[in-house]
Amino acid sequence: MSIYDYLPPYHGELSGRNRWVQLAAAIDWDRFEKSYSTLFAPGGKAAIPARIALGCRVIQMHYRASDREVVALVRESPYLQYFLGMETFSDQLPFSARTVARFRERIPDRAVRPAVRLLRSFR
Repeated sequence: MSIYDYLPPYHGELSGRNRWVQLAAAIDWDRFEKSYSTLFAPGGKAAIPARIALGCRVIQMHYRASDREVVALVRESPYLQYFLGMETFSDQLPFSARTVARFRERIPDRAVRPAVRLLRSFR
């Protein structure tokens, strides 16, 4: 099922006025991907995409949520899944609370705060 087909009130589309859709468009994901990739050794295990890592940290800081709560929020929301770059809505996420804890260890709060401030500016 496509994430765009999920919510009937939007007639097959997510609302472009949603703050998570707006924030997804405003973040320079490629720039973050480049800096995030330097944290990993070449030839190692494939990392979860940087967009998911940073996105989880933004969600966590915005809602002041625990690692487990981030997973629950994302599992329930097509908007948050879209924000993380997932192309289809799914109850099966490619990360766990333990993974969110690793994102928290690798991505400092100071790197996340600008995106959280920007999110709060969307009303």
